Amino acid sequence: MTITDEALRERRLEVVRLHMESENRLAFDETIATFNHPHYELIATGLVYDGVDEVMGYYAASRTGFPDQRNEVHSMRSADDAVIVEFDLLGTHDGPFLGFEPTGKEFRCRMAAFFIFEAGTDRIEVERIYFDAATILSQLGLTL
Repeated sequence: MTITDEALRERRLEVVRLHMESENRLAFDETIATFNHPHYELIATGLVYDGVDEVMGYYAASRTGFPDQRNEVHSMRSADDAVIVEFDLLGTHDGPFLGFEPTGKEFRCRMAAFFIFEAGTDRIEVERIYFDAATILSQLGLTL
């Protein structure tokens, strides 16, 4: 690995740290700025949000349902074209979300997010999130 490669790895880690932290502060303009083109894939639900409008809509809907939603990062690892983050997502179901009325219950779910980067850049191309939706639904007292 060259010094340039190592510098890019470090920059990518910093971009992902900013991404995760800005979500916690509800500073979604900062979060959007970490992307080349905003694109989320939620593997457990099959939902995909592509482009600024859809991603901002996702942020608005998820924070309506879970106003205190936040992440707690456990680890970050670099790969050649990605940063992989293991984290807990947690929040309280205080508003409607995806057709479910609020339960007032809290959830905590361990997740993994793959932040994929285009070769040679420090801007996120895709955030792909893996989690067990049943874990969240059961903690909220919901079923499909």
